[in-house]
Amino acid sequence: MAKAIVTRIDTDPKREGLARANSVCERWEKQHPSSCNREWLRLLAKPWGEVRAILLDGTDEGRRLRQNSPFCGILTPEERWEIYRRFRDDDSKST
Repeated sequence: MAKAIVTRIDTDPKREGLARANSVCERWEKQHPSSCNREWLRLLAKPWGEVRAILLDGTDEGRRLRQNSPFCGILTPEERWEIYRRFRDDDSKST
């Protein structure tokens, strides 16, 4: 999922997905303040290259951050379901 989000933002010269994630995170913080939201707000203030690296980080830390990612809504529901289907199909082939 993160790879598809990164691709979407990479191909948009205006980086509207990044602005959207920041807006979502600000809204979440106003509605339900949390250390997670504040952490993402700090991360989203960094240059896109650094945020991109965080989204693609395969470490436990990267996975932890993606559990509460403000990048919802970047992909359409159809795109998300296609990713789920591919993941499921790939998983069933390996078992």
